[in-house]
Amino acid sequence: MITSDQLKDILDRAQALHRYLDIDRKQMEYEEEELRTQAPDFWDDPKHAQEQMKKVKTLKRWIDDYAEVRNAADELQLAFDFYRDEMVTEDEVDTNYQRALTAIDALELRNMLRQKEDPMDCVLKINSGAGGTESQDWAQMLMRMYMRWAESHGYRVTISNLQDGEEAGIKSVTMQIEGGEYAYGYLKSESGVHRLVRVSPFNAQGKRMTSFASVFVSPLVDDTIEVYVDPSKVSWDTFRSSGAGGQNVNKVETGVRLRYQYTDPDTGEEEEILIENTESRKQLENRNNAMRLLKSQLYDRAMKKRLEAQAKIEAGKKKIEWGSQIRSYVFDDRRVKDHRTNYQTTDVDAVMDGKIDGFIKAYLMEFPTVDED
Repeated sequence: MITSDQLKDILDRAQALHRYLDIDRKQMEYEEEELRTQAPDFWDDPKHAQEQMKKVKTLKRWIDDYAEVRNAADELQLAFDFYRDEMVTEDEVDTNYQRALTAIDALELRNMLRQKEDPMDCVLKINSGAGGTESQDWAQMLMRMYMRWAESHGYRVTISNLQDGEEAGIKSVTMQIEGGEYAYGYLKSESGVHRLVRVSPFNAQGKRMTSFASVFVSPLVDDTIEVYVDPSKVSWDTFRSSGAGGQNVNKVETGVRLRYQYTDPDTGEEEEILIENTESRKQLENRNNAMRLLKSQLYDRAMKKRLEAQAKIEAGKKKIEWGSQIRSYVFDDRRVKDHRTNYQTTDVDAVMDGKIDGFIKAYLMEFPTVDED
Protein backbone atom coordinates (compact mmCIF):
# COMPACT_ATOMS: atom_id res chain seq x y z
CA MET A 1 0.00 0.00 0.00
CA ILE A 2 1.36 3.42 -0.95
CA THR A 3 2.01 6.12 1.64
CA SER A 4 0.60 9.62 1.80
CA ASP A 5 4.07 10.91 0.82
CA GLN A 6 3.96 8.82 -2.38
CA LEU A 7 0.54 10.23 -3.18
CA LYS A 8 1.80 13.78 -2.60
CA ASP A 9 4.78 13.13 -4.88
CA ILE A 10 2.48 12.05 -7.70
CA LEU A 11 0.19 15.06 -7.27
CA ASP A 12 3.13 17.48 -7.10
CA ARG A 13 4.77 16.03 -10.21
CA ALA A 14 1.50 16.17 -12.15
CA GLN A 15 1.04 19.82 -11.22
CA ALA A 16 4.66 20.59 -12.10
CA LEU A 17 4.18 19.06 -15.55
CA HIS A 18 1.19 21.35 -16.13
CA ARG A 19 3.54 24.25 -15.45
CA TYR A 20 6.57 22.98 -17.38
CA LEU A 21 4.53 22.08 -20.45
CA ASP A 22 2.47 25.28 -20.30
CA ILE A 23 -0.65 23.27 -21.07
CA ASP A 24 -2.98 26.27 -21.09
CA ARG A 25 -0.89 27.98 -23.77
CA LYS A 26 -0.66 24.76 -25.76
CA GLN A 27 -4.46 24.38 -25.63
CA MET A 28 -5.00 27.88 -27.06
CA GLU A 29 -2.29 27.36 -29.67
CA TYR A 30 -3.83 24.02 -30.67
CA GLU A 31 -7.25 25.60 -31.20
CA GLU A 32 -5.74 28.37 -33.34
CA GLU A 33 -3.61 26.02 -35.44
CA GLU A 34 -6.46 23.54 -35.88
CA LEU A 35 -8.69 26.35 -37.23
CA ARG A 36 -6.13 27.04 -39.96
CA THR A 37 -6.57 23.47 -41.27
CA GLN A 38 -10.23 24.24 -42.00
CA ALA A 39 -9.47 26.95 -44.55
CA PRO A 40 -10.95 26.14 -48.03
CA ASP A 41 -7.54 26.49 -49.73
CA PHE A 42 -5.65 24.57 -47.02
CA TRP A 43 -4.58 21.69 -49.27
CA ASP A 44 -3.58 23.90 -52.23
CA ASP A 45 -0.02 23.73 -50.89
CA PRO A 46 0.35 20.05 -49.84
CA LYS A 47 3.81 20.47 -48.32
CA HIS A 48 2.74 23.37 -46.13
CA ALA A 49 -0.47 21.52 -45.26
CA GLN A 50 1.47 18.47 -44.09
CA GLU A 51 3.71 20.64 -41.92
CA GLN A 52 0.64 22.29 -40.42
CA MET A 53 -1.03 18.94 -39.72
CA LYS A 54 2.15 17.73 -38.05
CA LYS A 55 2.19 20.84 -35.82
CA VAL A 56 -1.47 20.27 -34.85
CA LYS A 57 -0.85 16.59 -34.15
CA THR A 58 2.16 17.37 -31.94
CA LEU A 59 0.23 19.91 -29.87
CA LYS A 60 -2.71 17.51 -29.54
CA ARG A 61 -0.46 14.75 -28.29
CA TRP A 62 1.05 16.94 -25.56
CA ILE A 63 -2.44 17.95 -24.43
CA ASP A 64 -3.81 14.39 -24.52
CA ASP A 65 -0.80 12.92 -22.73
CA TYR A 66 -1.02 15.50 -19.98
CA ALA A 67 -4.78 14.80 -19.68
CA GLU A 68 -3.87 11.14 -19.12
CA VAL A 69 -1.44 12.14 -16.36
CA ARG A 70 -4.00 14.44 -14.73
CA ASN A 71 -6.72 11.78 -14.86
CA ALA A 72 -4.40 9.12 -13.43
CA ALA A 73 -3.36 11.43 -10.57
CA ASP A 74 -6.97 12.33 -9.80
CA GLU A 75 -8.05 8.69 -9.84
CA LEU A 76 -5.20 7.82 -7.49
CA GLN A 77 -6.36 10.55 -5.09
CA LEU A 78 -9.91 9.14 -5.21
CA ALA A 79 -8.73 5.57 -4.70
CA PHE A 80 -6.61 6.66 -1.72
CA ASP A 81 -9.60 8.43 -0.17
CA PHE A 82 -11.94 5.50 -0.87
CA TYR A 83 -9.48 3.10 0.77
CA ARG A 84 -9.72 5.04 4.00
CA ASP A 85 -13.49 4.57 3.80
CA GLU A 86 -12.92 0.84 3.04
CA MET A 87 -14.52 1.17 -0.42
CA VAL A 88 -11.48 -0.10 -2.40
CA THR A 89 -8.65 -2.54 -1.68
CA GLU A 90 -4.92 -1.95 -1.23
CA ASP A 91 -4.27 -3.68 -4.57
CA GLU A 92 -6.60 -1.28 -6.36
CA VAL A 93 -4.81 1.73 -4.85
CA ASP A 94 -1.41 0.30 -5.80
CA THR A 95 -2.64 -0.40 -9.36
CA ASN A 96 -3.75 3.23 -9.70
CA TYR A 97 -0.40 4.35 -8.32
CA GLN A 98 1.56 2.35 -10.90
CA ARG A 99 -0.61 3.72 -13.73
CA ALA A 100 -0.06 7.32 -12.59
CA LEU A 101 3.67 6.75 -12.06
CA THR A 102 4.13 5.22 -15.52
CA ALA A 103 2.27 8.07 -17.24
CA ILE A 104 4.23 10.75 -15.34
CA ASP A 105 7.60 9.07 -15.97
CA ALA A 106 6.88 8.84 -19.71
CA LEU A 107 5.80 12.49 -20.01
CA GLU A 108 8.69 13.78 -17.90
CA LEU A 109 11.08 11.85 -20.12
CA ARG A 110 9.61 13.26 -23.34
CA ASN A 111 9.67 16.75 -21.85
CA MET A 112 13.48 16.45 -21.74
CA LEU A 113 13.61 16.19 -25.55
CA ARG A 114 13.71 19.81 -26.69
CA GLN A 115 16.01 19.83 -29.74
CA LYS A 116 14.24 20.15 -33.07
CA GLU A 117 15.83 16.86 -34.19
CA ASP A 118 14.48 14.87 -31.24
CA PRO A 119 11.02 14.03 -32.68
CA MET A 120 12.55 12.63 -35.89
CA ASP A 121 12.97 9.04 -36.98
CA CYS A 122 16.57 7.86 -36.93
CA VAL A 123 19.31 5.91 -38.66
CA LEU A 124 21.24 3.54 -36.39
CA LYS A 125 24.49 2.02 -37.64
CA ILE A 126 26.50 -0.65 -35.83
CA ASN A 127 30.10 -1.54 -36.73
CA SER A 128 31.99 -4.44 -35.19
CA GLY A 129 35.40 -3.59 -33.75
CA ALA A 130 38.68 -5.43 -33.95
CA GLY A 131 38.47 -8.99 -32.70
CA GLY A 132 37.07 -10.99 -35.58
CA THR A 133 34.21 -13.38 -34.91
CA GLU A 134 33.74 -12.40 -31.27
CA SER A 135 33.22 -8.70 -32.04
CA GLN A 136 31.06 -9.54 -35.05
CA ASP A 137 28.85 -11.70 -32.83
CA TRP A 138 28.66 -8.80 -30.37
CA ALA A 139 27.57 -6.44 -33.15
CA GLN A 140 24.75 -8.83 -34.04
CA MET A 141 23.67 -9.03 -30.39
CA LEU A 142 23.45 -5.24 -30.29
CA MET A 143 21.44 -5.24 -33.50
CA ARG A 144 18.93 -7.62 -31.91
CA MET A 145 18.84 -5.50 -28.73
CA TYR A 146 17.88 -2.35 -30.64
CA MET A 147 15.38 -4.19 -32.83
CA ARG A 148 13.67 -5.57 -29.73
CA TRP A 149 13.61 -2.11 -28.15
CA ALA A 150 12.10 -0.58 -31.29
CA GLU A 151 9.46 -3.30 -31.65
CA SER A 152 8.40 -2.99 -28.00
CA HIS A 153 7.88 0.76 -28.50
CA GLY A 154 5.90 0.45 -31.71
CA TYR A 155 8.58 1.56 -34.18
CA ARG A 156 9.18 0.02 -37.58
CA VAL A 157 12.70 -1.25 -38.30
CA THR A 158 14.08 -1.45 -41.84
CA ILE A 159 17.54 -2.83 -42.57
CA SER A 160 18.99 -0.80 -45.42
CA ASN A 161 22.39 -2.49 -45.48
CA LEU A 162 23.81 -5.57 -43.75
CA GLN A 163 27.32 -7.02 -44.01
CA ASP A 164 27.49 -10.56 -42.62
CA GLY A 165 30.47 -11.72 -40.58
CA GLU A 166 32.86 -14.30 -41.97
CA GLU A 167 31.92 -17.10 -39.56
CA ALA A 168 29.17 -15.64 -37.37
CA GLY A 169 27.61 -12.31 -36.50
CA ILE A 170 27.81 -9.18 -38.64
CA LYS A 171 30.49 -6.73 -39.68
CA SER A 172 28.04 -3.83 -39.92
CA VAL A 173 24.38 -2.99 -40.22
CA THR A 174 22.43 0.17 -41.02
CA MET A 175 18.88 0.29 -39.69
CA GLN A 176 16.16 2.89 -40.11
CA ILE A 177 13.86 3.20 -37.09
CA GLU A 178 10.61 4.89 -38.07
CA GLY A 179 6.89 5.04 -37.54
CA GLY A 180 6.74 6.76 -34.17
CA GLU A 181 7.79 10.01 -32.54
CA TYR A 182 11.11 10.72 -30.83
CA ALA A 183 13.07 7.72 -32.15
CA TYR A 184 16.15 9.93 -32.49
CA GLY A 185 15.53 11.74 -29.22
CA TYR A 186 15.56 8.49 -27.28
CA LEU A 187 18.28 6.63 -29.17
CA LYS A 188 20.78 9.48 -29.50
CA SER A 189 22.01 8.38 -26.07
CA GLU A 190 23.28 5.15 -27.65
CA SER A 191 25.95 6.73 -29.89
CA GLY A 192 29.38 5.54 -28.83
CA VAL A 193 31.47 2.44 -28.22
CA HIS A 194 29.82 -0.52 -26.46
CA ARG A 195 32.14 -2.94 -24.64
CA LEU A 196 31.38 -6.63 -24.03
CA VAL A 197 33.23 -8.78 -21.49
CA ARG A 198 32.38 -12.51 -21.44
CA VAL A 199 33.71 -16.03 -21.74
CA SER A 200 33.73 -16.34 -25.50
CA PRO A 201 31.91 -19.31 -27.08
CA PHE A 202 34.31 -18.89 -30.00
CA ASN A 203 37.44 -19.40 -27.90
CA ALA A 204 38.56 -23.02 -27.56
CA GLN A 205 40.30 -22.33 -24.24
CA GLY A 206 37.17 -20.75 -22.76
CA LYS A 207 38.97 -17.49 -22.04
CA ARG A 208 37.32 -14.31 -20.92
CA MET A 209 37.44 -11.85 -23.81
CA THR A 210 36.70 -8.18 -24.36
CA SER A 211 35.02 -7.03 -27.56
CA PHE A 212 33.92 -3.68 -28.91
CA ALA A 213 31.28 -2.43 -31.32
CA SER A 214 30.46 1.15 -32.22
CA VAL A 215 26.97 2.57 -32.57
CA PHE A 216 26.17 5.74 -34.53
CA VAL A 217 22.72 7.31 -34.37
CA SER A 218 21.63 10.17 -36.63
CA PRO A 219 18.27 11.82 -37.28
CA LEU A 220 16.54 10.58 -40.43
CA VAL A 221 15.65 13.66 -42.43
CA ASP A 222 12.36 13.99 -44.25
CA ASP A 223 11.07 16.33 -46.96
CA THR A 224 10.52 19.13 -44.46
CA ILE A 225 14.27 19.36 -43.73
CA GLU A 226 16.37 21.27 -46.24
CA VAL A 227 19.82 19.75 -46.76
CA TYR A 228 22.02 20.82 -49.67
CA VAL A 229 23.80 18.07 -51.60
CA ASP A 230 26.31 19.26 -54.22
CA PRO A 231 25.49 17.12 -57.30
CA SER A 232 29.03 17.58 -58.64
CA LYS A 233 30.38 15.67 -55.65
CA VAL A 234 28.09 12.66 -56.04
CA SER A 235 29.03 9.46 -57.88
CA TRP A 236 27.21 6.13 -58.09
CA ASP A 237 28.14 2.46 -58.49
CA THR A 238 25.78 -0.48 -58.77
CA PHE A 239 26.34 -4.09 -57.75
CA ARG A 240 24.49 -7.35 -57.31
CA SER A 241 22.94 -7.74 -53.90
CA SER A 242 23.65 -10.88 -51.92
CA GLY A 243 21.57 -12.73 -49.38
CA ALA A 244 17.85 -13.30 -49.21
CA GLY A 245 15.58 -11.84 -51.84
CA GLY A 246 15.30 -14.35 -54.63
CA GLN A 247 16.93 -14.67 -58.01
CA ASN A 248 16.16 -11.09 -59.02
CA VAL A 249 18.30 -9.72 -56.19
CA ASN A 250 21.27 -11.88 -57.11
CA LYS A 251 21.19 -11.53 -60.91
CA VAL A 252 20.33 -7.84 -61.35
CA GLU A 253 22.48 -4.96 -60.14
CA THR A 254 19.93 -3.59 -57.69
CA GLY A 255 22.41 -2.64 -54.95
CA VAL A 256 23.72 0.93 -55.07
CA ARG A 257 26.87 2.51 -53.70
CA LEU A 258 26.83 6.29 -53.27
CA ARG A 259 30.09 8.20 -52.91
CA TYR A 260 30.04 11.81 -51.78
CA GLN A 261 33.14 13.99 -51.61
CA TYR A 262 32.49 15.94 -48.43
CA THR A 263 34.46 19.06 -47.51
CA ASP A 264 34.38 20.22 -43.91
CA PRO A 265 33.18 23.85 -44.02
CA ASP A 266 35.36 24.82 -41.04
CA THR A 267 38.65 23.01 -41.65
CA GLY A 268 38.52 22.44 -45.40
CA GLU A 269 39.40 18.77 -44.88
CA GLU A 270 38.04 16.42 -47.51
CA GLU A 271 36.47 13.04 -46.82
CA GLU A 272 34.57 10.50 -48.88
CA ILE A 273 31.20 9.49 -47.46
CA LEU A 274 30.28 6.00 -48.64
CA ILE A 275 26.73 4.66 -48.42
CA GLU A 276 25.52 1.28 -49.66
CA ASN A 277 21.85 0.38 -49.94
CA THR A 278 20.41 -3.04 -50.79
CA GLU A 279 17.03 -2.74 -49.11
CA SER A 280 14.84 -2.93 -52.23
CA ARG A 281 14.78 -5.10 -55.35
CA LYS A 282 14.46 -1.91 -57.39
CA GLN A 283 17.57 0.11 -58.07
CA LEU A 284 15.69 3.44 -58.17
CA GLU A 285 14.25 2.88 -54.70
CA ASN A 286 17.72 2.03 -53.38
CA ARG A 287 19.10 5.20 -54.99
CA ASN A 288 16.41 7.33 -53.37
CA ASN A 289 17.00 5.80 -49.97
CA ALA A 290 20.79 6.12 -50.26
CA MET A 291 20.34 9.83 -51.02
CA ARG A 292 18.06 10.15 -47.99
CA LEU A 293 20.72 8.48 -45.83
CA LEU A 294 23.35 10.86 -47.22
CA LYS A 295 21.21 13.86 -46.33
CA SER A 296 20.76 12.43 -42.85
CA GLN A 297 24.53 12.17 -42.43
CA LEU A 298 25.12 15.71 -43.68
CA TYR A 299 22.40 17.03 -41.38
CA ASP A 300 23.85 15.05 -38.50
CA ARG A 301 27.32 16.55 -39.04
CA ALA A 302 25.94 20.08 -39.09
CA MET A 303 23.87 19.35 -35.97
CA LYS A 304 26.85 17.98 -34.06
CA LYS A 305 28.94 21.04 -34.93
CA ARG A 306 26.16 23.14 -33.46
CA LEU A 307 26.08 20.99 -30.32
CA GLU A 308 29.86 21.16 -29.94
CA ALA A 309 29.77 24.95 -30.22
CA GLN A 310 26.99 25.03 -27.65
CA ALA A 311 29.01 22.76 -25.36
CA LYS A 312 31.97 25.14 -25.45
CA ILE A 313 29.74 28.03 -24.52
CA GLU A 314 28.23 26.03 -21.68
CA ALA A 315 31.50 24.44 -20.54
CA GLY A 316 31.00 22.81 -17.20
CA LYS A 317 27.22 22.51 -17.55
CA LYS A 318 27.30 19.37 -19.63
CA LYS A 319 29.68 17.20 -21.59
CA ILE A 320 29.15 15.80 -25.08
CA GLU A 321 31.41 12.98 -26.20
CA TRP A 322 30.61 11.53 -29.61
CA GLY A 323 32.12 8.16 -30.34
CA SER A 324 33.64 7.50 -26.91
CA GLN A 325 33.23 4.32 -24.89
CA ILE A 326 29.89 4.71 -23.16
CA ARG A 327 28.81 1.36 -21.70
CA SER A 328 30.17 -1.98 -20.51
CA TYR A 329 28.24 -5.25 -20.59
CA VAL A 330 29.98 -7.70 -18.25
CA PHE A 331 28.16 -11.01 -18.62
CA ASP A 332 30.08 -13.02 -15.98
CA ASP A 333 29.49 -10.41 -13.28
CA ARG A 334 25.86 -9.92 -14.37
CA ARG A 335 26.33 -6.20 -14.76
CA VAL A 336 25.68 -3.54 -17.40
CA LYS A 337 27.01 -0.08 -16.55
CA ASP A 338 26.84 3.23 -18.36
CA HIS A 339 30.08 5.14 -17.77
CA ARG A 340 28.56 8.57 -18.44
CA THR A 341 25.76 8.39 -15.88
CA ASN A 342 26.92 5.48 -13.64
CA TYR A 343 23.46 3.96 -14.13
CA GLN A 344 23.73 0.16 -13.94
CA THR A 345 21.65 -2.99 -13.69
CA THR A 346 22.29 -6.65 -12.92
CA ASP A 347 19.52 -7.83 -15.28
CA VAL A 348 21.78 -8.47 -18.26
CA ASP A 349 19.24 -10.71 -20.02
CA ALA A 350 16.57 -8.01 -19.92
CA VAL A 351 18.99 -5.43 -21.35
CA MET A 352 19.97 -7.72 -24.23
CA ASP A 353 16.26 -8.26 -24.82
CA GLY A 354 15.84 -4.53 -25.49
CA LYS A 355 14.96 -3.18 -22.06
CA ILE A 356 17.26 -0.16 -22.11
CA ASP A 357 14.82 2.58 -21.09
CA GLY A 358 16.56 2.99 -17.74
CA PHE A 359 19.83 3.87 -19.50
CA ILE A 360 18.04 6.25 -21.86
CA LYS A 361 16.26 8.10 -19.07
CA ALA A 362 19.42 8.37 -16.94
CA TYR A 363 21.28 9.90 -19.90
CA LEU A 364 18.53 12.41 -20.72
CA MET A 365 18.27 13.45 -17.09
CA GLU A 366 22.02 13.99 -16.79
CA PHE A 367 22.48 15.63 -20.20
CA PRO A 368 19.24 17.55 -20.82
CA THR A 369 18.94 19.40 -24.11
CA VAL A 370 18.34 23.11 -24.36
CA ASP A 371 14.85 24.34 -25.27
CA GLU A 372 15.01 25.78 -28.77
CA ASP A 373 11.51 27.28 -28.71
